[in-house]
Amino acid sequence: MKAVTVATRKWPLRATKPFFSFRRSLQLESYGVFHVVNPSTAQVIAELPVDSPASVDAKFQALEAGQKQWHATGIVERRSALERFNELLRRNVPALAKTLTLETGKPISQAKNEVRATVDRVRFYLENCEQVLQEQTVLQTNVLQEKLLYEPLGVVANISAWNYPYFVSANVFAAALLTGNTVLYKPSEHASLTGLEIAKLLYEAGVPKDVFIVTTGKGETGAAVASLKGLGGLFFTGSHKTGVEIAKQAAGNLVKVQLELGGKDPVYVRSDIPNVAAAAASIADGAFYNCGQSCCSVERVYVDRAIYGEFVEHFITTVKGFKVGDPLKSDTYIGPVARQPQLSFLASQVNDAVEKGAKMVSNLGLDINTDGFYFPPTVLSDVNHTMDVMREESFGPLIGIQSVDGDLEALNLMRDTPYGLTASVFCKHSADAEQILRELQVGTGYWNCCDRVSPRLPWSGRKWSGLGVTLGLDGIRAFVQPKGILLQNPAT
Repeated sequence: MKAVTVATRKWPLRATKPFFSFRRSLQLESYGVFHVVNPSTAQVIAELPVDSPASVDAKFQALEAGQKQWHATGIVERRSALERFNELLRRNVPALAKTLTLETGKPISQAKNEVRATVDRVRFYLENCEQVLQEQTVLQTNVLQEKLLYEPLGVVANISAWNYPYFVSANVFAAALLTGNTVLYKPSEHASLTGLEIAKLLYEAGVPKDVFIVTTGKGETGAAVASLKGLGGLFFTGSHKTGVEIAKQAAGNLVKVQLELGGKDPVYVRSDIPNVAAAAASIADGAFYNCGQSCCSVERVYVDRAIYGEFVEHFITTVKGFKVGDPLKSDTYIGPVARQPQLSFLASQVNDAVEKGAKMVSNLGLDINTDGFYFPPTVLSDVNHTMDVMREESFGPLIGIQSVDGDLEALNLMRDTPYGLTASVFCKHSADAEQILRELQVGTGYWNCCDRVSPRLPWSGRKWSGLGVTLGLDGIRAFVQPKGILLQNPAT
C-alpha cells in the first residue's frame, strides 16, 4: 500500500491568524478505482472498483428479477435469514469493528459499541415485522368485505453514510429485506469495506445474491443509483446539500424518496439543573462522541446566565480529559475526522468565531506522531448567532456555548435554524422540558440526555433534516405499501 501525501499539520501554541490552516485535499480517484484511506495515517488501505451507470443498472436488473421470489419465500424464511445474520454480527464484533476503525477513524471502543448496538436494532425489526405485515379485515358484512394488506415496495436503493455505517444501513436493509424487498446498497466511499463485510455476512446467513447487492464508488455512482427507473424506494443518509441533489435526480421517476439528513442540534441548560457538572459532562459527550460526526451530535449549547460560568468551566474540564490519539487503542476517545476536507471547514468556523469575539479552548494533547486527519477538540465560549459555528452544521469536534436569559431567549435561539432533527433540555422537572420541546420543530426531543437513538421510536427530521422515517413501527411501514381489497358477494 502506498501512502497518500498530505499537507503538514501545524497547531500554533499562541493566538495568531489564522488559528488553523490546511491546504486543499488531494484527489485520490483514478481510472475506474477509488482509494480507501485510513484517516488516522493518511495511508491507502484498499482499492475498490467504481461502478459505472451500466454496472449499476445491471445490478438493479438482477435485484428486480429476484424480488418476487424473495417475497414469495414468506416472512418465516426471511426472518430466519436475518436472525442468522444477527448472530454472525454478534460473533464477529472485534473483526468488524477493526475494519470500521481503519477506514473511518472511529475509536475502536466506539466501533465495537456500534456493531453490538446494531444487533439490538435488527432484533427490534425481527420481533415486530410480522405485526406490520399482518393483513386486516376492516369491514365484514353479509354482502361486503374490505381488506387491507401490505406489499413490498420492490427494489429499494440505499445510499448510505460513513459516520455510523452499521446503524444507518441496518435501519434500511433489515426492514427492507424482512418486508420482502430486495436492496441495492451503495455504501459511502469512506465506509465501503464495511459495506462489503455486511454483504458477506448476509450471504453467509442465506440471503440470496440477487436479493442484496453492493455497488461501490463515489458521487457519480450514487447519482447513477438515484437516477434508476423502476425503483420502489430510494433511501439516502447524508448531508442536506447532497440530499437535495438526490431528490432532484429521482424526481422525474416518481420514486418514493426518504432523506435522513443533518442537524444543528441544540441543548438548553436551565438554571435549576440539580448537578451542573454532571450536565456538562453529559453534553460534552453528546458533542464529541464519534469526533462529533453524528447527525444528532450536540452542535449548539445555550446555558442560563446564572450558571454559565460554572457550566463552561466543568465543560472544558471534561473536554480536556478526552484522550485524543490512535483510534485502534482502547482508551482513545477522539480519533481523526473521517474526511480530510473537513479540517479546513472546521478551521474556518473557528477563525470566524474568534474574529467575532469568541473565546477558544483547544485540547492539543495528541499523543501520536501522525499525518492523519486530526482536529483538536475545540470549545468556543461567548458565541452568538452571527458566527458560523452556531448556524452551519460543524460535524466535527467543535462546539459553541452561548449564555441566555431564561426560557424565552433560549427557545427563540433554538428555533433559529433551518434544521430540525433533535433538541435537548437539561433541567429539574420533566414538565418544563416537555413544554419547551413541544414548541420546537424537531423529530426527537430529550430531557437530561442527548445524542441517543432508540429502535423503538421513529427517527425523523423536520425542515432541512429530512423526509420520512426509519426505526420504530413506522420505520418498518416505510418499506411497504398498502393495498385495499373490496370483495362483494354476487347478487342473487
